[in-house]
Amino acid sequence: MENNNTNSFRHKIHEIIFEADTFYGKLFDIVLLITIVSSVVAVMLESIDSIHQQYGDILRIFEWIVTILFTIEYFLRIYAVNKPLKYIFSFMGIIDLLAVIPTYLIFIFPAAHFFTVVRSIRLIRVFRVFKLSHYLRGAHTMQIALRSSRPKIVVFLLSVMILVIVLGTLMYIIEGSSDTNGFDNIPNSIYWAIVTLTTVGYGDVFPATAFGKVVASFIMILGYGIIAVPTGIVTAEFSRKKREKVSTQACPDCTTEGHEVDAKFCKKCGTELNP
Repeated sequence: MENNNTNSFRHKIHEIIFEADTFYGKLFDIVLLITIVSSVVAVMLESIDSIHQQYGDILRIFEWIVTILFTIEYFLRIYAVNKPLKYIFSFMGIIDLLAVIPTYLIFIFPAAHFFTVVRSIRLIRVFRVFKLSHYLRGAHTMQIALRSSRPKIVVFLLSVMILVIVLGTLMYIIEGSSDTNGFDNIPNSIYWAIVTLTTVGYGDVFPATAFGKVVASFIMILGYGIIAVPTGIVTAEFSRKKREKVSTQACPDCTTEGHEVDAKFCKKCGTELNP
């Protein structure tokens, strides 16, 4: 009987924290969303010297309140899932940990000469902004679309990498004889090819010969087409996922999200989803 009560309580915690189909689940998401935004704003304000000097104590108290709340939330998430290690080592689990751990590092670096180091480490708190993806339905759909697009994007990036190596080496052969335009080695030439292909164009390395300018013009035009490719891949997946109705159900074992509305079992591990 006691075990059933424990499982029921864990199920309730999981439903509130990981899902948004209930009133308390939505309320939890709204409160946490406001807390995350407030915390990120506080981190930004703390970086302004005048505000830090005048309101530093208030910002520190607020930071500790937020850190304690996020710490409780982090351990509740671990408690609510059946396989805690999968959540702890998942992407969002690591983000949730990074959102709270910098504040506690102050106790490890109490000496005054470590203060600058601690302040730098505390900037990791901006990772809290990534927690927003838990609570924005559009961002959740985009996250699923990006995950589905990953194999295609990886192949595309590998193709681009091969292309810039070939083009960079070609430009080194064409322009390498001159020591004034920056093509003095293949890595610099590849750097130029990346900058040109992405249409950034810093201007620190530039072609001087007529044939080099022709190749550079080809790379510039090619860059406009290449930029559109990953956008098209993600957009296609995003449109497909938008047509698929998904619930806020999260697997109690592997925490996988994005299940269909009528799904009864996790599409990744087969665990029964919460009703």
